[in-house]
Amino acid sequence: MSEFLAEMIGTMILIIFGGGVVGGVVLRKTKAEGAGWIVITIGWGLAVTMGVYAVGSISGAHLNPAVTLAFASIGEFPWDKVPLYMSAQVIGGFIGGVIVFFQYLPHWKATKDQGAKLAVFSTSPAIRSTFSNIVSEMIGTFVLIMGLLFIGANNFTEGLNPVIVGLLITAIGLSLGATTGYAINPARDLGPRIAHAILPIIGKGSSDWGYAWIPIIGPLLGGTYGALFYKAIFKDDYTVTFWVGSVIFVLVLLAALNSELKKRNVSEGV
Repeated sequence: MSEFLAEMIGTMILIIFGGGVVGGVVLRKTKAEGAGWIVITIGWGLAVTMGVYAVGSISGAHLNPAVTLAFASIGEFPWDKVPLYMSAQVIGGFIGGVIVFFQYLPHWKATKDQGAKLAVFSTSPAIRSTFSNIVSEMIGTFVLIMGLLFIGANNFTEGLNPVIVGLLITAIGLSLGATTGYAINPARDLGPRIAHAILPIIGKGSSDWGYAWIPIIGPLLGGTYGALFYKAIFKDDYTVTFWVGSVIFVLVLLAALNSELKKRNVSEGV
């Protein structure tokens, strides 16, 4: 199997399990309806575990453009393979979204909530605030990449690494995911969102393309900075790129804070 096909299939598996658990929880008249956030986060953790088990030995199971870009930024992955991996991941995400659509065919009509239908495919914020939403995705993906590098620096029993990675995803979901739905993966959000836009989902409503750029740019920025931060702090390798990334990270944090302070002042009539 080629690396392209491996990344495509691995990401497809990720979305089948991940989008599948969301569908079971939020769509009407399923046996898991209303099971809640804990079930969703555990389901996504297991989704990543299964995807990594499936193709880890072939492609390294990035399954995420933010992971691919982050590893390339610190010399852990060849730049010439980045477009190949990213395109495979988005295609795999799209195919996974299509499969989830067929899994829940009778439930689209039974579900009137358009937001719930979109949630099966892609993320949306609990409170819509551009800079704060970007920050949430940046922090979540920063932690993801740091966690992956921590895991890689330790020796586990052979075959256990995918389980540890799945636990990392579950932890991120439980601790940091409630603000934006923790895309932390552009392919996980973009591929299924395209599927949502194309598929004949009854009463589906908007695919929310106005928000779609945030779960792309946030993870790419946060993940890349996470890798650069790890290399600088844990490997004593301080590069110009690290310092530039640090400035960008701080500027986005300040922009988010400034935006929220302005909203508070307006609401208080200041």
